[in-house]
Amino acid sequence: MKTATHSIDGVLVLDKPQGLTSHDVVAVARRALGERRIGHTGTLDPLATGVLPLACGRATRLVRFLTASDKDYDATIRFGLTTDSYDVTGTETSRSGRQPEQDAVERALVTLTGSYPQTPPAFSAKKVAGRRSYDMARQNQAVELTPVPVTVTRAELEFLSDDTARVRVTSSAGFYVRTFAHSLGELVGTGACLEALRRTRSGDFTLGQAINLEQLSKGEATTAVIPLDKLLSAFPAVTVTDEGLKRVSHGQEVEDAPGLASAEWVRLMDSQGHLVAMATAGSRPGFLHPAVVLI
Repeated sequence: MKTATHSIDGVLVLDKPQGLTSHDVVAVARRALGERRIGHTGTLDPLATGVLPLACGRATRLVRFLTASDKDYDATIRFGLTTDSYDVTGTETSRSGRQPEQDAVERALVTLTGSYPQTPPAFSAKKVAGRRSYDMARQNQAVELTPVPVTVTRAELEFLSDDTARVRVTSSAGFYVRTFAHSLGELVGTGACLEALRRTRSGDFTLGQAINLEQLSKGEATTAVIPLDKLLSAFPAVTVTDEGLKRVSHGQEVEDAPGLASAEWVRLMDSQGHLVAMATAGSRPGFLHPAVVLI
């Protein structure tokens, strides 16, 4: 593997293969790039494949903004079977052998669209009293997880064949497709679990931008990194003066641009168009506070 000789700042989109955890992929990327500061922006289960954006270098300071975006999934759901983990890798908990009618599935998908509280699966990385939920579940300990507000803007049946359906889902951050599959099985009365999952988009990042682990190991990653300047384009931007740049570097407030006072977050750019900070409203009207400084 080739090793980077300088810091890599930006986001690298990987097409995660099946069987690896998101943490495994981060470890591979750290070795391949020679960059210690790498973190993923939203966990994918080992079963899942697809878009896994990795924040590298200074971009790790922007993870809070990158994880909040909505996601697109292609989910393969098997009916007639339930498991403790809500996917096919878990221990079987029931088997009905029944197959739902297409109209029943479509009605259930309508029910599962919109905003509602969703309870994460017991086999998840959520923490309960400081312990990982999956650790407690593996020891057959009772796990009580708090429902999380989620939004599903699309749940579209692509096809239904015998006991298997392919569903395209667009959801908010924090959404568990495994729980969605389990709930779908309950609604149609057959039981169901997630058989396969591919994430095709995470926020602004798509499969078209992704490279695989083989390309990563061959040193092709550096040209695929999306630089800081190209990130978070949905947020409004303010260009700071040279004097403002000095103030930003010291965490000091800078003057706002007209019309941006109501924005929760604003990108601060230098005269060359480089992202130098993410700012919030300052302590005085008409000023911005650089809360996340990248220089």
